[in-house]
Amino acid sequence: MNDFFYKKVDAYHIAKDYVIFIYSLLRNYPQYEQYALCDQIRRAAISIPSNIAEGLSRTAVKERIHFLDISFASLAETSCQLDISQSLGYITEEELGKAEMQAEHLSKVMSGLKKYLSSLIT
Repeated sequence: MNDFFYKKVDAYHIAKDYVIFIYSLLRNYPQYEQYALCDQIRRAAISIPSNIAEGLSRTAVKERIHFLDISFASLAETSCQLDISQSLGYITEEELGKAEMQAEHLSKVMSGLKKYLSSLIT
């Protein structure tokens, strides 16, 4: 069974690409951060597409919206941690800027999806 609806949704694919980019950044962090900040960033980032997938697999529209909200919170958490990472010198301003652009785009796509789903509730 390979007919999962979430795989047809742009928000999922954009979120997955964002995670791949975040993972590429984490390769350059100091070793002592691998089980601290890096682990936290990985968990927050992977939560974004995971919650989109889980939410869109639910039948109730309100549940789908709830999981999008969780996904958005994980996006904000990841953004915060990357900001801290840049302040600590683990990533460059350019890398942070690229991550922020991707996060903003993803946020807009998720907001559009949430708005569409909200319109289904009558």
